[in-house]
Amino acid sequence: MAHGLVNLGEQVLIAEEVNHVRLLTLNRPRQLNVISREMLSLITKNLEKWEKDDHAELILIKGAGRAFSAGGDLKMFYDGKTIEDSCLEVAYRMYWLCYHQFAYKKTRVAFVHGICMGGGASLTVPAEFSVVTDKTVFAMPEASIGFYTDCSFTYILPRLPGYLGEYLALTGARLNGKELIATGLATHFVPSEKFPELEQRLINLNSGDKNAVKSVIEEFSVDVQPDKDSMLHKQSIIDKCFCKDSVEEIIKSFETEGSIVENEWIGPVLKGLRRSSPTGLKIALRSIREGRKQTLPECLKREFRVTVNILRAKISGDIYDGIRALTIDKDNSPKWNPPTLDKVSSEKVDLLFQSFKEELELQIPAKEECRWEGKYENTAYPSLKEAA
Repeated sequence: MAHGLVNLGEQVLIAEEVNHVRLLTLNRPRQLNVISREMLSLITKNLEKWEKDDHAELILIKGAGRAFSAGGDLKMFYDGKTIEDSCLEVAYRMYWLCYHQFAYKKTRVAFVHGICMGGGASLTVPAEFSVVTDKTVFAMPEASIGFYTDCSFTYILPRLPGYLGEYLALTGARLNGKELIATGLATHFVPSEKFPELEQRLINLNSGDKNAVKSVIEEFSVDVQPDKDSMLHKQSIIDKCFCKDSVEEIIKSFETEGSIVENEWIGPVLKGLRRSSPTGLKIALRSIREGRKQTLPECLKREFRVTVNILRAKISGDIYDGIRALTIDKDNSPKWNPPTLDKVSSEKVDLLFQSFKEELELQIPAKEECRWEGKYENTAYPSLKEAA
């Protein structure tokens, strides 16, 4: 049984090869396995290599420690705020990788133990088998720091029942393992103490046959239902409020529902909404609404434009003060600019969604045989950097 270790330096990613099985371990446990520039590059290289390798059949993905992944490395974005387009390449590679998660040809099993947020979840939801536990916590809290739900989730969330997608994107509400199963964002629930045994059984299976992999997972999985106080039992209220056309209307409708005695759960959610970036909320809502009508490639191309423009602080620098307040100074007191929803006009938000020149768009090859050719290196961006 041969094991190959990739990246012997910081070991932000451990890639092992065991016969026909390939294992990826996100290995920044102290940082909750947030995805760094280096980790992103290594994930992409290994997944591409293994998909082209006839000997590789089954890919297992997990996170070290108490998180699968808390998403992108916010400090990386904050540190690059004064350097023009310092994270443009990271954004490009991330969305390009998101596309390949849906088109990937080898069988994958994601072990979603602990925290799974933002970009981290883009490695789990598209997998054929996404296995969650009693310790799993999923959320898309980006609007609270002046950003928005991205990494293919403007495609995924609008396809959840009713207007649950809007609710998750705007409120950053958390889902546990049982709720992920109920919404279809995960495929199997396995008690956390059984994860090591399940992993070993899949390694011993030594096959990517989907039916065989499913049978093994089902030996360990249990049937679950959302707890009685789950937000999923509040779907009618969520749909009634979050179907509205604007963030202002959504909040007003939610406030009305919150005034009813049995709806006391709404109060804390409203408090969080009011603390979030007004700009982030408006971007998030528009992104989810556009995603309802768009294909996956269209969503990812739009996400790339919007993200690059946000990082360029085209209409607001909220993302940088949001990160500062959360992870740098940790004062939890961001200074939003503009400070209120009424100051964030539709015309301003429009500026973030404008198309780039064709050669500067995210390149997602339409032809199957060219699927891996849309890399950052093959675009106009590197030559533009050299010219500068």
